[in-house]
Parts: sequence; structure tokens; C-alpha cells
Amino acid sequence: MTSEPEQQIGVGTQDAFQRLWTPHRMAYIQGENKPSGPGADDGCPFCSIPGKSDEDGLILRRGELVYAVLNLYPYTGGHLMTVPYRHVADYTDLTAQETAELAEFTKQAMSALRTASGAHGFNIGMNQGTVAGAGIAAHLHQHVVPRWGGDTNFLPVVGHTKVLPQLLGDTRKMLAEAWPTA
Repeated sequence: MTSEPEQQIGVGTQDAFQRLWTPHRMAYIQGENKPSGPGADDGCPFCSIPGKSDEDGLILRRGELVYAVLNLYPYTGGHLMTVPYRHVADYTDLTAQETAELAEFTKQAMSALRTASGAHGFNIGMNQGTVAGAGIAAHLHQHVVPRWGGDTNFLPVVGHTKVLPQLLGDTRKMLAEAWPTA
């Protein structure tokens, strides 16, 4: 004799894994934490994150001019960003020192991801401007997205859903511990 699964009011028809619920994504869809304007005082999350603890801000490493932080809305586990502290929108507006530290943090991020998770490859880049796909165009940030053979299946392509096997806090701890020391 098999028992029927417990029915929950308000969750719709039980359909096993034909539907994946991701209510945490609603904050992203509704634009929560998006700046209200182009200035540093217009609610820029990249300007406010450094004022938080590493754990609360999901900060992996702090440098002199740049910091590394996990993406709140990752494409894959370990998706992080390298970000200048200075509120600047365009890559060409970085100083030589900011550019050098941003590049060094990107290299360190790749090493940490390889050590911690065995990443096979990476997508690295930045979207310059809203028309180029930047979610927060007013503050430059470079994405470092780890990739593994076979990590892209039908879910992101057809279902527009990413499956992440680990909580962001656990990922932050793992990568911060794997970050190379100078």
C-alpha cells in the first residue's frame, strides 16, 4: 500500500519536477536593489556592499581598489564579480591601478574557482551599458562565471531556470578559503 503525497493548499497541482519554484528570483524580476539613478548615492548595491561584513555582503576578497563578490543571481554555482570600489560606469574611466587590480582579482578568482570546484573553463566579461545587457550599468563590474563540461542542459535554455546545488553563503565560504594569498 502506497500513501498519497501530502497535498498543500495554494501550491497548485502536484507535478513532480515539471515545475521548479524559484520564489527568491522575484526580487531580481521586480528590480529589488536596482539603483534609482546613475549616481553613487542613488542606491547602488556595488557602493553599499563594501560597508557590510564579508558574510552579509557575500564578499570573497577585498583589495585596495577592487573587491570580489558573489553574484546574487548566478548563472552557475560560483558565479562572481570583480568590482572597483569607485563608482564608475565605463571601463575606459578606470585608472591604470584599478585596471591592474581588476585583472589580478580576475586571475585570482579563476584560481580559487579551479581549486574549490574544479572549474573546467570560464566565461569572463562585462556588459557596458544597459543596451549591452548590464543589469546595473552605472557601476562597472566584471563577471567571472565558472563552467564545467556538460553544465548546460535544457533548463537554462528552454526553462530559463538555473539549478544551483549550494547556498550562496556556503559558496562564499568555500571560495574565500580557496582564494590565493599574495
